[in-house]
Amino acid sequence: MSDQSPSPQNEPQIKVLPKKRIVRKLAVGQEVQGRVKRLTDFGAFIDIGVGTDALVHVSEMSQRRIKSPKDVLKVGQEVTAWIKALDKAHNRISLTLLPPGTRTIRDLEVGEVLTGTVTRITNYGAFVDIGVGYDGMVHVKEMAHGYVRHPSDVVQEGQEVQVEVIKVNRRRGQIDLSMKNLLPEPEPEEPEEPEEPEMEEEVETEDEMVLSPFELALMRAQEKKSRRKNKKRRKKTWYEEDEDDEIIRRTLQLADGD
Repeated sequence: MSDQSPSPQNEPQIKVLPKKRIVRKLAVGQEVQGRVKRLTDFGAFIDIGVGTDALVHVSEMSQRRIKSPKDVLKVGQEVTAWIKALDKAHNRISLTLLPPGTRTIRDLEVGEVLTGTVTRITNYGAFVDIGVGYDGMVHVKEMAHGYVRHPSDVVQEGQEVQVEVIKVNRRRGQIDLSMKNLLPEPEPEEPEEPEEPEMEEEVETEDEMVLSPFELALMRAQEKKSRRKNKKRRKKTWYEEDEDDEIIRRTLQLADGD
């Protein structure tokens, strides 16, 4: 009795089912886990398990400006990221390493009012952490409406203050802030009415009188005539009266000659 092996035609056919493709739904803002696969000068490519590597731009790696992605990441590192943008037409995914709600200097707008904490005081102002990775600076002239001798007279380190953004230089990472703009305007002071000086009566003394030669000669002639009248009350003769008149006449002639 010989063993009979089944012919290939009689072998049962085993049907291999294709593996089901795992599809992940992605949405902007979604948190994902991944591994750094490659670093470039402009960012890093992250494998998040969807068949397409996602890109984290260097500007999305930190609140502060960094020179190279190598300063933050290394190949093979496990990271937590958030989807920043989806480009389905080109099959591109953009990620950010900044948690949702994190603000950067790029988000600031002039006129915006923020609450911050004083981190450092200098002779010319105070630096305030406003949560964007760069401290803003309040110049001493922007602390109050009036004169401020030193910033420490207004704020202290660790103090929480309200500030207004008045200037932003994103390239240099500089932020100018103001506290004065949020304070009420001081009421203008009413000018004091000047007191009217008391009028002093002018008293003219003999020392202050300045007489011309004519007035002086006439006054002396009159005084001389008055003394003669007071000597004796007697009737004058005609020649005495002529003598007095002659004296006055000569006095007037002498004054005119001067």
